[in-house]
Amino acid sequence: MNIELLNKCLECNEIINGRTDKKFCSQYCKSAYHYKQNLRKDKTRFQKIDKILKKNRKILKQFNRAGKATVVKAILLNEGFNPKYFTNYWKAKNNNLYLFCYEYGFMEKTENGKSKYILVTWQKYME
Repeated sequence: MNIELLNKCLECNEIINGRTDKKFCSQYCKSAYHYKQNLRKDKTRFQKIDKILKKNRKILKQFNRAGKATVVKAILLNEGFNPKYFTNYWKAKNNNLYLFCYEYGFMEKTENGKSKYILVTWQKYME
């Protein structure tokens, strides 16, 4: 059999057994190949914003384990928190506006000349 006529896997370069139109020797190689191809592509605006929102949520969750917390604003910003990106908001009866990244919310407040964030977790009564 002439080896030059055999197809080789696009990922690992191994000879492919089976159909003549196969491009990969295994599902693993197919997945790895497409994963690498997607890494080379420019991120869409959706992907960039989604990444920021997920990072914000992770940071808020990390600093708000009890359901309500107060954190110095600079600490969250140093962790990479971006307050310009949020998923929804809730306005309390006292007119305080809480911005949310999914179920974790924050509100900026100044106390004793320091900017802080009041962190909360979404509650049923906020619907």
